[in-house]
Amino acid sequence: MKRRTRRSLPATLTAAVLLAAAVLAAVAAIQRLTGHQPWLDYRAVAAVVHDARWTDLVPALVSGAVALLGLGLLWAALLPGKRRILPLTGDPDSGADSTGYRAALRAAAADVDGVERAQLSTGSRKVKVRVKTARTRTDGLADAVRAAVESRLDRISPARRPAVSVRVRATREAS
Repeated sequence: MKRRTRRSLPATLTAAVLLAAAVLAAVAAIQRLTGHQPWLDYRAVAAVVHDARWTDLVPALVSGAVALLGLGLLWAALLPGKRRILPLTGDPDSGADSTGYRAALRAAAADVDGVERAQLSTGSRKVKVRVKTARTRTDGLADAVRAAVESRLDRISPARRPAVSVRVRATREAS
């Protein structure tokens, strides 16, 4: 189970552009049927497009922009999204939410004696913990935080066990 995020932003932008084009076409058709002057005059647009040449700058820029937009949408559709569910060992359908996973590891690091604040970033291969402490001597604190995070990883048991790296920063210096 490796559920990933949905591509909602590209889908929303594409839907909004298509909706705007459909509304504009519908409004122009309704205005033409009711005998009013349409906002978008088909004859004027057709005349501008008919008079354009492929060697002109405007058609080249417009076609380049449309091609880049299409490639961008294709890229967004093909690349996998960020993983939202972390697979766990055991049952094939077992998984942990990535937000809860990070929160559990951060809480394990923050519970170590002497830690003021813990920041954590997770990847598929590595967990990076940055710890801030008010102690002047930080001897052994990194090892204690690493042991606490590894103990929590043992209880969570992810399918791929990441390596843990810890950086300790003291707010005060030894005098």
